[in-house]
Amino acid sequence: IGDAIGGLLLAHVAGAEGFIAAEAIAGKEARRLDYDRVPRVTYSNPQVAAVGLTLAEAKERGLNAKSQRFSLKYNAMALIQDETDGFAKVVFDQDGGDLLGVHLVGAHVADIVSEAALGRFLQASAWEMGTSIHPHPSLSEVLGEAAQLSAGISIYW
Repeated sequence: IGDAIGGLLLAHVAGAEGFIAAEAIAGKEARRLDYDRVPRVTYSNPQVAAVGLTLAEAKERGLNAKSQRFSLKYNAMALIQDETDGFAKVVFDQDGGDLLGVHLVGAHVADIVSEAALGRFLQASAWEMGTSIHPHPSLSEVLGEAAQLSAGISIYW
C-alpha cells in the first residue's frame, strides 16, 4: 500500500489502496484501483493538475482521441483574480465519446481537478460535461467550455 508498492506515490492513492485492501480483508468483492482515474496535482506556481490520459497516450492505446484546449484568459474568475496564465485541455474518445483525460495549468486548478476525475470515473461525454451547468463566475467553467468545444456546441468558437 502506498509508497511500499510503487506506482503513483500520492497520499490520496495510498488511502484508496488501503481502503481497497480493507475491503478485501473484510471479504468484500476484490477490485483494482484504476490509476487512469486518479487526479494528480503539482503544487507549483502555476499549479498543474491532471487525470486520465494525454492525447498521445490515448493514441498509443489505439483510441480515436481528440483534444480541445480552453485558455484561462477567457475565464471570468481568472480575469477577476488577474490569474489568466493557463488552460484546460480535455481529451475525448471520438468513437465512444468518453472523457479520457483532463490537463489543467493555472492558479487554483487543484480545486477543480476533482470534477474532471468524476467525469473520467463516470465516463462522461463531451456533451454531458459541456451542458453541465457551472457557476458563474468560477474557474470550473473552463472544464465546461473545453468540453463544449469538443462537442461542437461552444457559443464562442
